[in-house]
Amino acid sequence: MTIVYSCDVKSRKPVQIRVSIDEIEPNAWRRLVLPVHWNLEHLHLGIQAAFNWWNYHFYEFCIGGLRYGDVETLTDDATDDDRRVFDQREVQLLDFERGAVFSYQYDFGDGWRHTVAVEEFLTLTATPKHGTCVAGERARPPEDVGGVSGYERFQEIIADPEDPEYAETIRWCGGYLDAEWFGFSIANKDLRNALRSNVKRGIYQPKPKAVPKK
Repeated sequence: MTIVYSCDVKSRKPVQIRVSIDEIEPNAWRRLVLPVHWNLEHLHLGIQAAFNWWNYHFYEFCIGGLRYGDVETLTDDATDDDRRVFDQREVQLLDFERGAVFSYQYDFGDGWRHTVAVEEFLTLTATPKHGTCVAGERARPPEDVGGVSGYERFQEIIADPEDPEYAETIRWCGGYLDAEWFGFSIANKDLRNALRSNVKRGIYQPKPKAVPKK
């Protein structure tokens, strides 16, 4: 079990974590600095913002073999074989040790699993009021693309304008998608508003601006 009781010193420090999406190549990841008082529900919202996921699918955290999430939602959707779900609001980031690693799954259909690593507790002059993205690489897969295999097929299609599914697929993903793109400023804007309700977030990757002809 990676959760431990916190101390007063740690509770005053922000935490740096690295979140990466499993099973896709090349890897998409974000390094975040977050308030330690955030609980797992807040962490979920922060991850959604940092990767520009749209937050309309079920999710859960798996920590030390235990499931954490929205107890009411996950229990209503559970089968007899599912393990008990623990309340995500009862675990804060300050409850983890440096070096702790656990998993976060978003969208049980597509099955996007993320590895969350607690890298260190920082010493800053002031405790941050919101999350910040300090590094990252690559875009996350599109929502509802069909998981890892669907994303692989998606990449094949958009790389080949001659593919019979190209035009329809490009329209479906908003007209443009570059797997190497990482919107640093967009991620930080979304993180600043991650815990606010009813915040509008861009749902598609922006197209690059055309270079004026000389």
